[in-house]
Amino acid sequence: MIPIRDDVPHSTTPWVNYFLIALNTLVFLFEVFLAPQARNDFIYQFAVIPSHVTAFAVGARGVSFTAAFLPLLTSMFLHGGWLHIIGNMWFLWIFGDNVEDHLGHIRYLLMYLLCGIAASFVQIAFTPTSNIPNIGASGAIAGVMGAYFLLYPRARVLTLVPFLFVFFIWLPAWVMLGYWFLVQFLAGASTAIAYSKSTGGGVAVWAHVGGFCAGLLMIKMFPSRPRRYQYMTWN
Repeated sequence: MIPIRDDVPHSTTPWVNYFLIALNTLVFLFEVFLAPQARNDFIYQFAVIPSHVTAFAVGARGVSFTAAFLPLLTSMFLHGGWLHIIGNMWFLWIFGDNVEDHLGHIRYLLMYLLCGIAASFVQIAFTPTSNIPNIGASGAIAGVMGAYFLLYPRARVLTLVPFLFVFFIWLPAWVMLGYWFLVQFLAGASTAIAYSKSTGGGVAVWAHVGGFCAGLLMIKMFPSRPRRYQYMTWN
């Protein structure tokens, strides 16, 4: 299911959401214009490599703190292709503005980054010896979706549903996002069963699960912004 838009108004301009979308897009365009080998080197340097993190954690030589943990932040701004970046930025556009409106700009940015880091740690926990680079904003955006799930469960989301034929339907946010989370969890369970210590890769679905759960938790911990505005705009 693909969300098209929601019916929740926001009363402030989501500057941080715009900034995150712009930054992710610019970094991806930078990747696109690199030569193939340079692009691979760039991604490998700034992506999360689970085996690097676990090697540093157990005191193995040859892996520095920076090489192991800086990518927990930088990997959130890398993407593997056009569908990857467009899909992620579209979900962030739909759901991020209302969460930012609820939290305020600074707390929203902090929650976004913490959810992305938490998502990476969950993925590492399930694929600790993988040498496959993990990239993408999906974990952080899943955190935004988890926050939205709790904040606006009864919001209506216009959703494209490709089932036998394509149709559009307004669904409650808890149904649309709950279905998305269930699909990620079941996909994660299936990959956990098939996981081999010598391989890894594909879609980092446990990062999606971890990010969503982090968003559920953090939206309860973070205070909402003071309400000072009267006028509403619609996305």
